[in-house]
Amino acid sequence: MKKTSANQKTSALTVAIVGRPNVGKSTLFNRIIGRRRAIVGDEPGITRDRLYGEMEWNRRQLRVIDTGGIIPDEKEFIPAEIFRQARVALEEADAVILVVDGRSELTASDLELARLLLRGGYRLFLAVNKMDVAAMYAQAEDFRRLGIGELFPVSAEHGTGVAELLDAIVASVAIEKKTTEHTEDAGEEHQEEETDDTRAGAPAPHEIKVAIIGRPNVGKSTLLNALAQSARAIVSPVPGTTRDAVDEMVEREGKRYRFIDTAGIRRKGKTKLMAEKLSVVMARKHLEAADIALMVVDASEGVTASDATIAGYAHESGRSILLVINKWDLLTSQRKDGKPAAVPSVFEKQARGVLKFLSYAPMMFVSAEQGRGVEKIFPAIEKLASERNKRVSTGEMNRFLKRVDFGRASVPFSRRARILYMTQAAIAPPTFIVFTDRDVKLHFAYERFLENQIRREFGFVGTPIWIKSRARA
Repeated sequence: MKKTSANQKTSALTVAIVGRPNVGKSTLFNRIIGRRRAIVGDEPGITRDRLYGEMEWNRRQLRVIDTGGIIPDEKEFIPAEIFRQARVALEEADAVILVVDGRSELTASDLELARLLLRGGYRLFLAVNKMDVAAMYAQAEDFRRLGIGELFPVSAEHGTGVAELLDAIVASVAIEKKTTEHTEDAGEEHQEEETDDTRAGAPAPHEIKVAIIGRPNVGKSTLLNALAQSARAIVSPVPGTTRDAVDEMVEREGKRYRFIDTAGIRRKGKTKLMAEKLSVVMARKHLEAADIALMVVDASEGVTASDATIAGYAHESGRSILLVINKWDLLTSQRKDGKPAAVPSVFEKQARGVLKFLSYAPMMFVSAEQGRGVEKIFPAIEKLASERNKRVSTGEMNRFLKRVDFGRASVPFSRRARILYMTQAAIAPPTFIVFTDRDVKLHFAYERFLENQIRREFGFVGTPIWIKSRARA
């Protein structure tokens, strides 16, 4: 399986943003890409995984990487993992922006990080942040002691100085990169003409966006790493490790999947820190931008009311849903509680009892940590994407409608309406409009009966079906 990271585009300049915690890296990242991609707040250490964004500057494509706050030589698990994620970003980068807080004194962490970057031979640009007015620019000169020649006073919050920083990066890096790419392309030009599927005229593979959702600590990040076959997301037993949504592009058998690992969703009353509250909001936002949701459930805890609430978000937003029962190995091999191994059919029956509204969603049993069952997720995603975009012709739909015995629907007589004809108005999710002889809203039992008949006839596996009614004029 070929894995394509979110930064792999030869025509783009890759820029990594690094620095110690709470200096404004994510604010600068959001400012550069022109949208709120990273969560920003006063709490240090909000960003943990590396985040990617794209934008164009001076007719050059930039791929910008935001990293978590780096504390060199930190021994605690999460800060050490943040440093590891940042090192990956540095290896990918053509240029590195070191961000420092211009309102504070130069710290030992700033000096140590600058020393590491200079020793690594990176093309460095120093952004002295929080320089909100020109009168403060003189303070930025104190940071010359870091030994980085390209120094820019900026205010990521207000945007001042950012254009000059980007101008310098593009001017400095583009010439060298263009020369390198030209040399490499010349040597491989003939081979690429024969083998490169992305040459001019060849259609790009369709991208399926898949959001990984669920409660905190059910194994979402572990599942992302297993699907991507990389340590893309930080995995920790501490609930709430993931805050920003982490995405990874995976190419498999000529098909592209963008997996988005969202923060664990909890009820608003259960979240205390501002970053956690924002991460829940962002998780729902990324869910609504996806095509398919992998609803991850911890097998060892069973399906809870919180799982049902989260799955309800996906159902109501019209996402196709695949139920992924994770940590299945804990219930099937040498159980610590001494109980016999769990049976999938029994677990599924109990789960369906809690998730009655997701009767259409397939269920899979996996162990993300051990990699068991993960490969079966890809064909399941393909199936759901196909069903989600299925369209039934009006003629076929109305021939089906004539065969349906609506007398079997348990609907009060006063709410009954005769369906004259029906058409599919949209896909993703499949949306049907029924035209009736009365100007009344279809009773929910009528809609449920009709939906079941549609699924029995046409499938639509894994996707909600929306039904709207109109009285014929």
